[in-house]
Amino acid sequence: MNNQFSFLAELEDIIQSRIDNPADESYTSQLVASGEKRVAQKIGEEAVELALASVAGSAQEQLEEAADLVYHLLVLLRTKQLSLQDVSETLRLRHAARIAR
Repeated sequence: MNNQFSFLAELEDIIQSRIDNPADESYTSQLVASGEKRVAQKIGEEAVELALASVAGSAQEQLEEAADLVYHLLVLLRTKQLSLQDVSETLRLRHAARIAR
């Protein structure tokens, strides 16, 4: 992955570690333990918060909410044994298919 996005890969590894080795003090471990419905709910909440920040918040608020959404998306993906690389590949294939038309 591009160095610009290398922390996302590192964060995926951290999330996977929290899934594999739960720790009581870890928010990620607690979130995963609360179940997939809670993880999905958090994605919805963060998406709404980002949407609201995009029309009424500062640039910093928008970045904070976007970061929250990406984090929760990564948690969901890892709980489903998927990765950001899988998402990237899906986007690449879609793009290639559209260009080929």
